[in-house]
Amino acid sequence: MKPFRCMLGLVLGALCLGPVLAGGDNTPPAGFKALFNGKDLTGWKGKQPNWKVVDGVIVYDGKAGDLATDRKDFKNFILHVDWKIEKGGDSGIFPRGQAQVQIWDNKEGSGGLWNHGVKALKNADKKIGEWNHFEITVEKQYITVKLNGETVVEKTDKMFAKSKKAEGPIVLQHHGNPLWFKNIYIKELPE
Repeated sequence: MKPFRCMLGLVLGALCLGPVLAGGDNTPPAGFKALFNGKDLTGWKGKQPNWKVVDGVIVYDGKAGDLATDRKDFKNFILHVDWKIEKGGDSGIFPRGQAQVQIWDNKEGSGGLWNHGVKALKNADKKIGEWNHFEITVEKQYITVKLNGETVVEKTDKMFAKSKKAEGPIVLQHHGNPLWFKNIYIKELPE
């Protein structure tokens, strides 16, 4: 009986320590760099106080302007972003500062490249008010979007093929709705 109790104690201890060992919010995974430090908007520019940090989360009140990285030369990368919206919300993320990867409360689902006629392959959004996770991969003129682990845009050149701009900032879009963002990480890829 004692070995079973000991094993049970080890398993329960590992389960409790798991989140601590994983790093928690705003701690980048191996190979990634945090674009948001969880404390303030260092490295970002936009209308303040409309964009502010509250309890480790970028909070937007829906009233004025986009929020963009100070750095403007992101080319090839994998971007991770956690986000949530309210009912009826509409926003997006602009990789390289160009046309949006859609975030919205819509039956078509988030992640599509709305301005380029590329709809999400499926609706992989979580319930309104829950955190969603994007993984956006940009390589040369191609973009792939995963939402909550599901591929919603397969490698396509519809967003960047006609663009002469091969680099730019990461932009969180203002669209007149309250928004929340955290865990914004980037891994730059070789050219």
